[in-house]
Amino acid sequence: MITLEGVGKSYDGGVALAPVSLSFAARSTSVLIGPSGCGKSTLLRLIVGLVHPDSGEVRIGNETLRPDNMERLRHGIGYVIQDGGLFPHLTAGRNVTLLASYLKRSPGWIAERCAHLAELMRIPASLLSRFPRELSGGQRQRVSLMRALMLDPPVLLLDEPLGALDPVTRYELQEELKRVFEELAKTVVLVTHDMSEAAFFGARIVLLRAGRIVQAGSFDEFLHRPAERYVTDFIRAQRAAIVPAP
Repeated sequence: MITLEGVGKSYDGGVALAPVSLSFAARSTSVLIGPSGCGKSTLLRLIVGLVHPDSGEVRIGNETLRPDNMERLRHGIGYVIQDGGLFPHLTAGRNVTLLASYLKRSPGWIAERCAHLAELMRIPASLLSRFPRELSGGQRQRVSLMRALMLDPPVLLLDEPLGALDPVTRYELQEELKRVFEELAKTVVLVTHDMSEAAFFGARIVLLRAGRIVQAGSFDEFLHRPAERYVTDFIRAQRAAIVPAP
């Protein structure tokens, strides 16, 4: 369970996220959606502790995120960004195992976990010896998922993980990710600007606009019980979202 209570954030006097109260149920997939600059990524960064709220508090499970427990709680959160964020000077395998090595997990455990994740993400072991520049976009994102899952965290945060991919690769990874989410039963919060993708992944969708929550609920509720005119306008602007992916 992730809980935000009255959490707000501003930058240089501009409101990035108005004070919001929101929770994400354990072992469920929720999707944050909205136009650029609406507060989606800020909300994700607040959860992982990359930025600090100006007001309110963030709780991971029963613990409030604080400077003295932040590092420990972060180890229970996998985080993936749009371009993968892999270290270019490290091989794919070293990117995956870096934190586990830093935390002094045994070499046997690391090797076994890495092999398991490669199988889960359908990455040939031979690719793990390559550097990120030698991988395709889809392969880099698979490696990023492996890295995020290395410590088997209960929480997985993904900030537009498929946004930079071509349509075919994006479709394939959508299918892969949904399979992984269902198999691992993690608490997943995914950011996208694509309503069809939100409908595909999320039992619960949260639409943001200008730093505030417009509506939270199922895709069916968005279609048939919109909270305000903007919800309908947002869906109409993405015609493909009218019929969610099977």
